Amino acid sequence: MGVVLAAAGSAVGLGNVWRFPTEVGYNGGAAFILIYLFNVILIGMPVMISEFVVGRHTHANTITAYAKLALRSWWRFEGVAGVFVAFLILSYYVVISGWTLFYLVDSLSGFLPVEQDFQSEFNSFVSHPWLPVAYACGFMAMTHWVVSCGVQSGIERFSKVLMPLLLIIIAVLVGCSFSLPGAHDGLRFLLKPDFTKVTTRVVLSAMGQAFFSLSIAMGCLCTYASYFKDETRLARTAFNVSIIDTMVAILSGFIIFPAVFSVPGVEVDAGPGLVFITLPNVFHMTFSSYPVMGYIFSVLFYMLLLLAALTSAISLHESVTAYVLEATGMSRRTAAAIVSVSCMLLGVACSLSFGPWSDFKVFGMSIFDLFDFTASKVIMPLSGIVICLFVGWKLDRNMVRDEITNHGTLRFRLFSTYIFLIRYVVPAVIALVFVNELLG
Repeated sequence: MGVVLAAAGSAVGLGNVWRFPTEVGYNGGAAFILIYLFNVILIGMPVMISEFVVGRHTHANTITAYAKLALRSWWRFEGVAGVFVAFLILSYYVVISGWTLFYLVDSLSGFLPVEQDFQSEFNSFVSHPWLPVAYACGFMAMTHWVVSCGVQSGIERFSKVLMPLLLIIIAVLVGCSFSLPGAHDGLRFLLKPDFTKVTTRVVLSAMGQAFFSLSIAMGCLCTYASYFKDETRLARTAFNVSIIDTMVAILSGFIIFPAVFSVPGVEVDAGPGLVFITLPNVFHMTFSSYPVMGYIFSVLFYMLLLLAALTSAISLHESVTAYVLEATGMSRRTAAAIVSVSCMLLGVACSLSFGPWSDFKVFGMSIFDLFDFTASKVIMPLSGIVICLFVGWKLDRNMVRDEITNHGTLRFRLFSTYIFLIRYVVPAVIALVFVNELLG
């Protein structure tokens, strides 16, 4: 259970609660979800199993794992890419996560349910010279504390608490959303496919969401797999993690869209501002006659966002910390502190790019957008392709089979299918997503 919840915590993040509903809203609802589910199976699980194979076989951090398996060949740079992208993502992920902490504090104080200009509220906060930095530092402090406690005493123990708590909050919020006046329309949008809206862009967006939602090619899954015991069932773990991750994403839609459809004039394709601008307005208008319910709903929703952000940030942090720890031999607390401070320094630059440094551009992008583009649209897709080619072509096929079957003690009848997918299908699909993202 600890293995599954920790790995699921790595996958479950803001991409499930924020990006997934945004993509569903943009791309027509239920039809997008069906295509997304297909791609979780086609892309997500094979790549996740591949990362598990590398991590568990070597029982080492991501860089050392590929160095051991690839010796002096260029394949070893895949490990470097994994740790670097985790470091880069964590640097700007703490900024957005700091926003969730701010909104949780605001909702706890009873500030969100009152009438106000939520667009101005959001813009004023993110452009403030030091306030979002302070909240990002607060979020990083929480992440650092869990990682510095260790794998079993920190990550595994807190995953056993955070993930069930996250699922409980989701269940409560889904129940509340089903009681809203727009629940019927929201559920119809999510459950009744309209395949006339399916285009090439929708299919590619579903592929990309499946790839990013599962935290593939960030080094996190490989690092966590290095802590797996020899009897851990890799294929079953990948299946369970995919199920939990997908369930959280779809249930987040069950929370958000009934609320959105309950307020006239609010568009389902509100985009990235859905969580921080549109939803506070929805909460206010929906629960204007029931302020206590509005307070509870707001607090629980932003607590859900914070927990989702925290579980992913912990895995990103651990991916980098594990390398620093093993490469230098220093204590875990010292290694974690170095990672926290280094990421936070870059995080400050990302945060200031929304305010005082907003005019500073690199290739026409702000610092935050540059980090996001480099990590999510360049390194991660290329890294995902390399992982598939490495496990599919470079590693000994019998070794891969032994890892997945626990040296023949388990059955895995789909092994030939799995090998075919990671050799041919998945790299081609990821390449399509990569080109689409660059051109988009």
